[in-house]
Amino acid sequence: MTYDEIQGKLVKETIYRKKLTNGLEVFFLYKKGYAKQFASFSTKFGSNDLKFSKNDGEMKEVPEGIAHFLEHKLFEEPNGNAFDRFAALGANVNAFTNFNITSYYFTSTDHFYENLKHLITFVKTPYFTDENVEKEKGIIAQEIKMYQDNPQWKVFFNLLKGMYEKHPVKNDIAGTVESITRTTKEDLYSCYETFYHPSNMVMFIAGDLDKNKVFQVVEENFSVGEENNVVKIVRSETVEPNGIANPLVEEKLLVSTPIFNLGYKDIHVGIKGIELIKKEISIRLLLDIIFGKSSVLFEKLYDEGLVDHSFNADYIGEVDYGHSIISGESTDPHMVKKYINDYIEELKTTGLDKENFDRIQRKQIGENLSYFNSIEYTGNSFVSYYFKDINYLEYIELLKEVTFEDVNQHLLQHFDINRQVLSIIKP
Repeated sequence: MTYDEIQGKLVKETIYRKKLTNGLEVFFLYKKGYAKQFASFSTKFGSNDLKFSKNDGEMKEVPEGIAHFLEHKLFEEPNGNAFDRFAALGANVNAFTNFNITSYYFTSTDHFYENLKHLITFVKTPYFTDENVEKEKGIIAQEIKMYQDNPQWKVFFNLLKGMYEKHPVKNDIAGTVESITRTTKEDLYSCYETFYHPSNMVMFIAGDLDKNKVFQVVEENFSVGEENNVVKIVRSETVEPNGIANPLVEEKLLVSTPIFNLGYKDIHVGIKGIELIKKEISIRLLLDIIFGKSSVLFEKLYDEGLVDHSFNADYIGEVDYGHSIISGESTDPHMVKKYINDYIEELKTTGLDKENFDRIQRKQIGENLSYFNSIEYTGNSFVSYYFKDINYLEYIELLKEVTFEDVNQHLLQHFDINRQVLSIIKP
């Protein structure tokens, strides 16, 4: 059996890759001695994909939240649901939908190949009827209402709504009660037939397994003839203005202390591959230097009683959008914002500390090496980056290559108060 090898020199891992004739790419990570096995079946289809065309047809627009709706419905089968079949074999099955991906996965310690067949079968065989779609609308509507009462969910999506004027990333992943209400069985099948073709999907498998058998079992569970139907998908591109929609978004919910998200909208977008991941790594290093628990700024805010250990910062970088988010609890989020702005302006004049950069870089290398101990984290990360033309096994090598000058450059470019949004949930 022929397959390619993807090497990770620093992580000392090899991922084997085989592309099936139907376009599906299958990746296998051999983990000697691991009792747990993992498999995921993922499609490049998320909540952002609301306007698209298939095979040069006309552009179609679907209701918000349809990717998440479809994820719910795929578990339903004519005689029960997929959860029961996995449970009977002692496996844990689950799924998630985010802005760009929908993924179905399981972990097991036994009966791996039976579980793998179940995973492929239920994702490949949708069962939508007018009745079961209507029934699901009520379930998802309750879920949406629950999210509306969740302070962490609301503070995050309020931030995105303040940050983005047109890009669909500002929409809730689950959609709205109104958008779910007008979703039809035909909409679900249209999205399924477009985005769930193997040529738009990836399978990732990890464990102490025989690689030839892994590829053989996957191949055997796809019917002959699918290779003739490779789908061409064109996604509608959103022209997002450089500015923000609203610099301040406030709402009241049941919290004892205000929670906040302070965000910076990234306008240097449209890149992918190595260039995209290097930017992501540089900005994450920068955020750790400025906002990490060992930083001067955190100690100052903590000593003043303005933040606690929930204080955190992260960067999300996709091909067509990106943003940093600093989050936490505070009795005075506006004062936190002032401290942050003053400190960053001072840093832009003085520059970062080289020794501090070196220390944070070493810390992040150690953290990222430890992540490879989790086959679920490795699998989900590999697929997420692969859809952005990035080899996740190279992450640590690229982290080592990022320079002090790279990070200083992002300090000057990224933190623009004209692209800054503060989202607060008040008691």
